[in-house]
Amino acid sequence: MKNIRNFCIIAHIDHGKSTLSDRLLEVTGTVEKRNMKEQILDQMDLERERGITIKLQPVQMQYDFENTNYTLNLIDTPGHVDFAYEVSRSLAAVEGAVLLVDATQGVQAQTLSNLYFAIEQDLEIIPVLNKIDLPNADVEKVKREVIHVLGCDESDILTASGKTGEGVKDILKNVIEKVPSPKGDPEGKLRALIFDSVYDSYKGVLAYVRIVDGEVKNTDDIHMMITSKDSNVVELGHFFPQYESCDILKTGDIGYIATGFKSVSECRVGDTITLKNSSSKQTYDDVKTLPGYKEVKPMVYASFYPQEGNEYNAMRDALEKLTLNDGAFRFEPESNKALGRGFRCGFLGLLHLEIIQARLEREFNFSPTITTPSVIYKLKLKENTDDELVNIYSPTELPDPSTIEHIEEPYVNLEIITPAEYLGSVMELMGNMRVEYKNTNYIDDDRVQLIFDAPLMDVIVDFYDQLKSVSSGYASMNYEISGYRKSDLVKLDILVAGDAIDAFSRIVPKDKAFYEGKATVDKLKDVIPRQNFAVAIQAAIGAKVIARTTISAFRKDVTAGLYGGDITRKRKLLEKQKKGKKRMAQSGKVDIPPEAFLQVLRK
Repeated sequence: MKNIRNFCIIAHIDHGKSTLSDRLLEVTGTVEKRNMKEQILDQMDLERERGITIKLQPVQMQYDFENTNYTLNLIDTPGHVDFAYEVSRSLAAVEGAVLLVDATQGVQAQTLSNLYFAIEQDLEIIPVLNKIDLPNADVEKVKREVIHVLGCDESDILTASGKTGEGVKDILKNVIEKVPSPKGDPEGKLRALIFDSVYDSYKGVLAYVRIVDGEVKNTDDIHMMITSKDSNVVELGHFFPQYESCDILKTGDIGYIATGFKSVSECRVGDTITLKNSSSKQTYDDVKTLPGYKEVKPMVYASFYPQEGNEYNAMRDALEKLTLNDGAFRFEPESNKALGRGFRCGFLGLLHLEIIQARLEREFNFSPTITTPSVIYKLKLKENTDDELVNIYSPTELPDPSTIEHIEEPYVNLEIITPAEYLGSVMELMGNMRVEYKNTNYIDDDRVQLIFDAPLMDVIVDFYDQLKSVSSGYASMNYEISGYRKSDLVKLDILVAGDAIDAFSRIVPKDKAFYEGKATVDKLKDVIPRQNFAVAIQAAIGAKVIARTTISAFRKDVTAGLYGGDITRKRKLLEKQKKGKKRMAQSGKVDIPPEAFLQVLRK
């Protein structure tokens, strides 16, 4: 146990975590050079294509240092704010964290957020500057930023390059010397913390565990402390990074237990596994449950509807399988008059929504109709004499405005880090939003931290893209929910050919309803294909139309066959065509392609 080191790598998105993990695996000989490929710990095709880590990934490495063999358990974590839940779970399973900072970009918003996570868990933090091989790396400047944020000595900061492998051995040396070995009672009763789980069709739910006390053998029967479910161990093993079975997991180990459970609800992330009592009295009073994780709450809701009604059950099975691999994803059935039966889904952010939608298409061949994302609003109804608030997950649930006393929407504590030269542009962007300025902190002479209170809905939709645009890609952001506030909001409906399309409805600030409506109808004019009749697209608040545009009809030249004669012959044919188009418009149905729903999400 004294030769085990458990650590993870935390950083802002695109600071080189996965590349550094590749070099660590190479230096320790965990993966042979002929089997090496980029981002080897990123198992999904989506992760490789987008160049981001979506799922945390553990791996065990064996390393000889000063004639002693050490077992190093590494957890590679995501960097995007939407996947911060994965980071918090990883930190609870380790004793140390490598804080990775890009030497070309410096300290970013998510760097600070992940650092605060690690400090809360009382972890040993090893600061590392990455990408020092790049010509625009400013090592001395970024060192000063890290010292300002962390309060460490300059000699504590390591420099490395995940691409060339420079400094990687120094990182391993510091992990062995500085990260404490696991604490626990090897002779005590088994207590294993589940920090992640995935589903295997042959072995059931695989629980990724950290053994805190005791040990578990592959012949044992196990008990879940929170769900009170029992099972026998199907298989035990470590990550190299592929699954490799073993006979026993001991105190301090990180590995997996194949439980045989067919539902992830029986083996929840954050639960404590212990051994099943052999006596007839099934009491576990002598086993103290490990502190798990806060129940993750979705921030953004959108509804998925199958294209065909007969795909409903197959789509439900697909979404259930996705929840097995993604603890933050939630869904429940709902129905809609226009769209039929579907599912209301909860996500941590818009990137999370895009990932789930892309996985549905690739892994299960579904292209759902997606309603406009919304956050959870709270309503105070006039008929409620007490202070009871009603939760609204979708604009379609909003009752008649005359029955509403007030609407509350979620606000976030928004933190932006930007180079000082872009301060004016960022402040101008914030001036066009419904934000409340809180504070400015200077990290150094060149970098500024801005803090605002902002509505969550304004932040999740396209704020990140706008921020990157006004700062030439240098600014970064992070946010945390701070509470609810009263707001003057209305429901904006979009009508296509006279029919209200529920998927496009959304709740917007009253003073911005016209601009939102105008932008939406103009976007739909570009993405809805032309019909044989003119199609009116309108934005309305209640019965009042506030914006409108028309998609012109295809036009056939009905007079092409005429070769002279009186003008009345031409007019007669044109009038006949006009009547035909009018009949079409009355009975015609406009098919809206699935990509139109996604285009409206992106302003």
